[in-house]
Amino acid sequence: MTKRILIIGGTRNMGYYLSRRVYEAGYDLTLLNRGITKDDLPRGIHRLHADRGNHKQMRRALLAKRFDIVVDFVLYSGDEAQTATELFQDNIQRYFAISSGQVYLVREGIDRPFREDDYAGRLMPEPKANSYAWEEWRYGMQKREVEDRLAEAWQQCRFPHTTLRLPMVNSARDPYSRLLNYYLRLRDGGPILVPLTPDYALNHVYALDVVEAIMRLIETDAGVGTAYNIAQDEHISHADFVALLADIMGASACSVRANRSDLVANGFLPDCCTFSERWMSALDNGRSKTELGIQYTPLREYLAKLVAWFDAHELTPPLTYRRRHAELQFAEGLAAQART
Repeated sequence: MTKRILIIGGTRNMGYYLSRRVYEAGYDLTLLNRGITKDDLPRGIHRLHADRGNHKQMRRALLAKRFDIVVDFVLYSGDEAQTATELFQDNIQRYFAISSGQVYLVREGIDRPFREDDYAGRLMPEPKANSYAWEEWRYGMQKREVEDRLAEAWQQCRFPHTTLRLPMVNSARDPYSRLLNYYLRLRDGGPILVPLTPDYALNHVYALDVVEAIMRLIETDAGVGTAYNIAQDEHISHADFVALLADIMGASACSVRANRSDLVANGFLPDCCTFSERWMSALDNGRSKTELGIQYTPLREYLAKLVAWFDAHELTPPLTYRRRHAELQFAEGLAAQART
């Protein structure tokens, strides 16, 4: 019998690619989302609409519907996790929750790369409200609320979930255009502004590797009640990452380092250099490779695919590129100071 799969989300980034992959594999696929994002997914995919944060809408949309597997891309609060466990308990075989490496970034006393066993422990205090750090901290705390609710459901009633913790996801469909920001800056030939601190190694993941990991889990019984880090093998310095991307593009890599406080004061961060932020996690992927047999696309290989995609499409510069002229003026000012 064909498995019935529900994807919550499914039209923007990784969910879009997974929707295509699942449909092409012959599964009976239904998407549940707000119905706001336009897409070109096959018409044979069933559609349900609800606001994820509204318990009544979710219950109404799923009334009398039965699924074997649920993949949840838009799970952002403990209340949403509680709703999911109530709606799907005893009705499904597997539930896959997409989480984030940010659950480790709100921990204290642990070192990169983070391992799954680093989850438990002392949490950092709340940063100043309404700051960039506070927004990122809150996101990590909310993801922990999600994971804690699912863990409780596993302990209490064996709710059959598997949690996937992801670092920065590189994709041609990234709604925040983070890799595209680097591509555009290297393409225009000007320098990239980089803060002096922190200088953490980068560890990301390719969107299609996430899709393959989920497909492997859909097709097996592995990993129930377990969390896995899903991340590329490479841990690479920011400077080496920029040099690698430039080499693939046939461009020149030029970075200008500046005090973080100056970049913040001028409104350049995080847009000018997103991957340099403290709030970018680095994950150990050993458990996923050992227990699930997942293999990851080499960084150079998948970056080349994304660069080729950018090259082949007419791209509208995102809002995060809107102050590029000011960045170049700032960099020139630093160079002038260095000459005097």
